[in-house]
Amino acid sequence: MNSDIFLKFHGFYTRMYSSHYWILKIKFKTLGELYIIMKKNARNTKGKIVSAAWKLFYQQGYDNTTIEEIVEASGTSRGSFYHYFEGKDALLSSLSYLFDDKYVELEKTMDEKVLVKKCANAINKGQKTELSVNLTNIDRTFGTILGAEITRKNKNGLADDTITVHCNGAGGQSFGAFIPKGLTLELTGDSNDYFGKGLSGGKLILKVPEKAAYKAEENIIVGNVALYGATSGTAFINGVAGERFAVRNSGASAVVEGVGEHGCEYMTGGRVVVLGKTGKNFAAGMSGGIAYVLDVENVLYKNLNKAMISIEKVDNKYDKKELKNLIEAHVTGSELGQKVLDQFDMYLPHFKKLIPNEYKKMITLSAKLEEKGLNSEQAQMEAFYESIGVKH
Repeated sequence: MNSDIFLKFHGFYTRMYSSHYWILKIKFKTLGELYIIMKKNARNTKGKIVSAAWKLFYQQGYDNTTIEEIVEASGTSRGSFYHYFEGKDALLSSLSYLFDDKYVELEKTMDEKVLVKKCANAINKGQKTELSVNLTNIDRTFGTILGAEITRKNKNGLADDTITVHCNGAGGQSFGAFIPKGLTLELTGDSNDYFGKGLSGGKLILKVPEKAAYKAEENIIVGNVALYGATSGTAFINGVAGERFAVRNSGASAVVEGVGEHGCEYMTGGRVVVLGKTGKNFAAGMSGGIAYVLDVENVLYKNLNKAMISIEKVDNKYDKKELKNLIEAHVTGSELGQKVLDQFDMYLPHFKKLIPNEYKKMITLSAKLEEKGLNSEQAQMEAFYESIGVKH
């Protein structure tokens, strides 16, 4: 296959198995490498047949590949094959429309049109760069291609705030997904689902317009599943988030002014501050990290999933400092955050600290081991082995 067909084939894979165009930017050396990814992501019978067929076409040629070989390689059956395709030619022709260039429009994304070009010196030389853009909700995965370029040239990211992008309008789905250290996206407006998905060291700021005729803390500003699977970085949200906020967060820190149901579900690390109400089933399956929730009306207990967590007051000096620092970082544009900060001593007794029971044992034991002279990483590993009763 020549390079043009390869790129179209690459685009076919993306549309077949993924809803995120950013994956098109990944550079595969061979179609064999692409097949491995395809095989891993083949989630149904048709996908298995297509994946197996393309591997065989690549290895031995289209004309030399039989339906029997495709069926055997896919682990399906002739019946399954003919359920989806009349024959080998039908398999090819039924997918041929996907090879049309009109379906690959990365060059039309804001990342390709604006960000990557204007941030070239920042990516290559670490030069501070700041720019402004207007967005609509069709600008999906905004910042992700730029983040990929940063990571490709800078394995550990850039210095904090090397690139700052001021956005106005509506963020599309997966705004700021996977962005790395050194990239800051500040959005004035609102955003769709999966905001900050897989956040990987970057910084996200979402705030209401200065002249908004509504109270930020009483209105939803970001959709469901924000910060899903985040691993590091920070997010400051001047308003209420939808359901499943910070699900599977493993290391990012976030401040938000209210969340819907299932917040912090399956969270394994990081910090979350909620300056308002939570929905039902908060902290379900939470096995790591800490959540601080402002519970002025003392109703949080009704919405908690208490199976794995403890509820504590924020009276430890380190916790107080951590909580205050996070709110201080959040206050830009947040009236509620500023109010809490100005009267921090008054609000402090209303905060609840939620910490998983086993996680608490781990960090307590780790702290004791550090006092004995172990470094942080050694102490954590020793604490882990001791907590599960394993000698090594």
